[in-house]
Amino acid sequence: MGFYSDSLNRIGVSATMGISGKARALAAEGNDIIILSQGEPDFDTPQNVKDAAIKAIQSGKTKYTDIDGIPELKDAIVAKFKRENGLTYKRSQITVGTGGKQVLYNAFMATLNPGDEVVIPAPCWVSYADITQLAGGTAVFANTRIEDGYRLRPEALEKAITPKTKWFMFNAPSNPTGAAYSRDEIKALTDVLVRHPHVWVMTDDMYEHLLYDGHTFYTIAQVEPALYERTLTVNGLSKAYCMTGWRIGYAGGPEALIKNMCKLQSQSTSNPNSIAQWAGVEALNGPQDFIPVNNEKFRERRDLVVSMLNQAKGIKCPKPEGAFYVYPTCAGAIGLTSKSGRKIKNDEDFVTALLEEEGVACVHGAAFAMSPFFRVSYALDNTSLEEACHRIQRFCGNLR
Repeated sequence: MGFYSDSLNRIGVSATMGISGKARALAAEGNDIIILSQGEPDFDTPQNVKDAAIKAIQSGKTKYTDIDGIPELKDAIVAKFKRENGLTYKRSQITVGTGGKQVLYNAFMATLNPGDEVVIPAPCWVSYADITQLAGGTAVFANTRIEDGYRLRPEALEKAITPKTKWFMFNAPSNPTGAAYSRDEIKALTDVLVRHPHVWVMTDDMYEHLLYDGHTFYTIAQVEPALYERTLTVNGLSKAYCMTGWRIGYAGGPEALIKNMCKLQSQSTSNPNSIAQWAGVEALNGPQDFIPVNNEKFRERRDLVVSMLNQAKGIKCPKPEGAFYVYPTCAGAIGLTSKSGRKIKNDEDFVTALLEEEGVACVHGAAFAMSPFFRVSYALDNTSLEEACHRIQRFCGNLR
C-alpha cells in the first residue's frame, strides 16, 4: 500500500502554474523570457484599496474573523449582487473564501459523491476537472467549437446531461477562450437546465467586468430566476480589481449549501485573511471608475495580439469578447519540425519548443481539455506583447 492517498493520484499540478514556474526559473538563469502563461493583470491594486488595508492593519483588524467572511464584506457582496446582477441574497447566503478557487473547491467537496458527474464546457479552466475528481466526482466535457466562438450550444449541453449529473459548471467570459454570451445565448442554455431539475448550476463570473465592444454581462440566475434556488454564483476580486495575491473569492447561493461550505472551511483554512477582507469591502463599495480605464487598455492589447497572431504561419486566432486571453489553434504547426529539430506532435510540443527556442511562455491546449490550441494571456504591456508576437511569428515561420 502506498504512502500517498489515492485521491492525490486523480489530479495533476496546475498546468498554468507549472509552465509559469518553469518560465520564471529560465528567467532567473538569465534567459530573456516573456511570460504569457499567467492569468494576472499587470495593473497595480487601486490605491484606495491598499489604503483600506493599511488602515485595517493600523486599527488592529488582525484577529480571527467569522469563518466565511466578516459581516461588512458580506453586506458589500449582497449590495454588489443586487446592484450589478439584479440578484437578491441575504447575508446568510454569502460565503467568502481564500480566492475563488477555494469557493469552487468547497462547493464540490461539500456536494459530490462517487459517480456524480459535473458537466464542464471545454475548453475550460485547468482546475475544474481536477477539483471535481479530487472530490470523487467525474468531469464530463461538453465540447465547444472554434466556429461558434467557443460558446456552448444548447444541444451539446443537453447531450452531456445524464441522470448522474449533479452540477453544470459555467464560466463566461471564459478562461481560456475569452468567450462571452449574450442574454439570448444564456437563455438557450437555461431552457435546457430548467428541463433537468436534478442539475445544479455553478457560475464562475470572475471575468464579469472584463468585456469589450459594448458587450453586456449576464449571469445564469439573473437570466432565469427559476434556477435561483439551485445556482451558486461565484465571483472574486482577483481580475477586475487587480487583487490576485490578496486571495478573496465569494459566492451567493442557497442557504443550506452555504452553511455546509462553511462547515468544510471551518476544518480547512478557517477565515480568509482579515486584512484582505477589509480591502475587499473598499474594493466593492468604493469607486469603480478604474475598471473601464483598464478595460480600454486590455481591448487595445487584445486587438494587437489577435492581429499579430493571425499573421503567424499556421495559426488561426479568433477575437474574443472578454477576459484577457486568446485561444488560437496551432493545428497548422502539428507534424512540422522546429528550428532546433523538435518534432511538433501536439500542442504541448508546440509551447515547449516556443519557450525553449524563443523564450515565450504560453499554455498548451491539452491543459484546458481541447487540442491542438494554446492560450495566450495579454495581461502585459504592449511592448512586451508586440515582442512576444514577433517571436511567435518567427518561431512559426521557421517550422519545416
